[in-house]
Amino acid sequence: MNDVSLRTDEIISKDLETYGNTLYRLAYSYMKNMHDAEDIVQEVFIQLLKNIDIFENNDHKKSWLICVTRNICKNKLKSSWFKKKEELIEMPYYDEYKDTTVLDTVMKLPVKYREIIFLYYYEGYKTAEISEITNQKESTVRSLLHRARNILKKSLKEEYDFE
Repeated sequence: MNDVSLRTDEIISKDLETYGNTLYRLAYSYMKNMHDAEDIVQEVFIQLLKNIDIFENNDHKKSWLICVTRNICKNKLKSSWFKKKEELIEMPYYDEYKDTTVLDTVMKLPVKYREIIFLYYYEGYKTAEISEITNQKESTVRSLLHRARNILKKSLKEEYDFE
């Protein structure tokens, strides 16, 4: 193995450790299936290998990885093969979470809301950053976030006591 491939392997390993969970959660929020989400992450890292030298900094790389993940998910969901396949019914096993009501409710949201909720709450992006990632106006992102919160509040009202 030469020095370049060794360096690339180290970079990819570090990036997988750094961004892998984020990309997996985003892919899962689209695909609603852990196996498809894993496939998406694998495809994203193949694209990363092809474009390893284009990044200005780590924020640029993270933003690029999220955009690529979104695009691959959207393309896969639109594909005729994916539309024809039978959906797997998963029985998730969560060591840490016994109550999955909120997660289940978020996963039932339409993609346009689920994506915004994921980026805002799970990844900690601000609405301005989300607007750049999703190529939407910041006011649109805030509106989608507001609507998603209202849907979640309405759906979770019976489970949790909101004032």
